[in-house]
Amino acid sequence: MIDIADQLKAIQREVHAGTADTVGVLLRRTYTAAAEDVWDAVTDPERLKRWFLPVSGDLRVGGSFQLEGNASGDILTCAPPKLLRVTFGGETSIVELRLIPEGNDRTTVELEHTVPKAMAGSGAGALYVGPGWDGALLGLALFLAGETGEGFDPTTAAASPETQRFNLGSIELWTAAVEESGTATAEELAAAVEASKAQFAPDAEDQA
Repeated sequence: MIDIADQLKAIQREVHAGTADTVGVLLRRTYTAAAEDVWDAVTDPERLKRWFLPVSGDLRVGGSFQLEGNASGDILTCAPPKLLRVTFGGETSIVELRLIPEGNDRTTVELEHTVPKAMAGSGAGALYVGPGWDGALLGLALFLAGETGEGFDPTTAAASPETQRFNLGSIELWTAAVEESGTATAEELAAAVEASKAQFAPDAEDQA
């Protein structure tokens, strides 16, 4: 069991218009682990599959990757243990992962995902990716804390009732972030919320 409220509170969320033509989401979470350990957890295929997804490909700068059952992309920048920048599901969809040491045993992870407005439609597009990234940062937290054993299956865990309740809370918080950003109309946001619930919490009962 996880403390859903505490896990949701651990993540800071922002929605922003990166340029006149792009929109992005920014997540921050601090982990009790050294930057080198966090970096290894997000780049070592053997560790990555234990909390996120199996990955294959030519895993070096200029190479490409494929997440099993999910997105593929190209590796644009890899500067251990501080910066990883990749395309994600398309050449104009950019994910940047930044690791910021906070002493010997604490690391802040910033994850920024930017796409063209033509792809996202508006800031409401945050509802299509934000909850998924929240779940990834949760999985990383559980892994670093030693709470995912050898038999842990991230894909099965992602569909569990507990995770779907977490996702409902995530959707609510991303809705607030979009509203604060002023990057979407009420109609755009309402449609995105319904689509996000169908994607990330199809079987959960809305507790609101």
